[in-house]
Amino acid sequence: MGIGKKRTGIVFGGRSGEHEISIMSAAAVIEAIDREKYEPVPFFIDKEGVWYHVETCLDGLCELTDPRISSLASGAKRVTFADFDDMTDFAFPLLHGPYGEDGTIQGLFEMLGKPYAGCGVVASAISMDKIFTKEAWKHVGLPIENFTFTTRFACDNGLAEEAARIEDELPYPIFVKPANMGSSVGISKVTDHAGIEEAILTALKFDKRVIAERNINGRELEIGALGNDEIELSEIGEILPDGVYYDYDSKYRGGGTKLAIPADIPDSVRAEIEAIAVKAFRALDGEGFARIDMFYDEDRGSVFLNEMNAIPGFTKYSMFPLLWQAKGVGFSTLIDRIIELGYERHFFTNSR
Repeated sequence: MGIGKKRTGIVFGGRSGEHEISIMSAAAVIEAIDREKYEPVPFFIDKEGVWYHVETCLDGLCELTDPRISSLASGAKRVTFADFDDMTDFAFPLLHGPYGEDGTIQGLFEMLGKPYAGCGVVASAISMDKIFTKEAWKHVGLPIENFTFTTRFACDNGLAEEAARIEDELPYPIFVKPANMGSSVGISKVTDHAGIEEAILTALKFDKRVIAERNINGRELEIGALGNDEIELSEIGEILPDGVYYDYDSKYRGGGTKLAIPADIPDSVRAEIEAIAVKAFRALDGEGFARIDMFYDEDRGSVFLNEMNAIPGFTKYSMFPLLWQAKGVGFSTLIDRIIELGYERHFFTNSR
């Protein structure tokens, strides 16, 4: 290892339904990171939560069909949190979904006193939970569409009654989602009474709390945020899905989904989205980086917040690095800036 080169622990895999996507993101970051400044040290977490130090080459791993995805633990060294602490100077979590993007791994890094990339415990926990996110944004007056939620306990004691309540509160079509999940896992678009109970049960497979949202007949727009106190914004991109909505297959199995970067929107809408993005990021105490997703309803002339993704994908299909590339920030530079922001927050917090 060269003098001054920072040992950067790339943490990926994990126990969530986005395990495979996390591996793809990690492979992309390991390939793009500046080896003159950082030594990537890969740590794989299997689906049972066991940690391994991985020495297998991940070069070119960018498809879900890559056989290396299912064999990363083979021959790898099992490690403890103490090993991780000793082997790294900085942590770069690329764990999408629960047990990684929800404040849990961030809490571990805080306890270890380890500088790390991205949002802190509070912002990660809130932004992972779609219900808490909407409540927080609603509280500060940011634009969100009507929503309600239910729980596994309530549905166990009366699924039909909960479905009927949701129907009373929201007009069809309705989107039903797990409160804590990403990559469009467990999501259903329901157009009539026949599908509502099944949609709730599908979402409950992934979380004990389920959010139901009024459908927005709008364009799907995304923007990246970067910074701690001073916030930089990426280009705005639009998702043009080939299906009913931008689902898991559309995101990670290719398909016919297209991305328009920059989005073809009026300047006034662009300015509104940028202003909302900064307020939304700060309202959740965002730090480091995140992707903020919105809808633009042209018929109503309104912009609505959808969610904030505290650890967006870094795969070749992922919008986040493409948005910054369109702004003139290359992948390697983006990773460098994220790491710098992690150190900045850590040393500022611990100097008080």
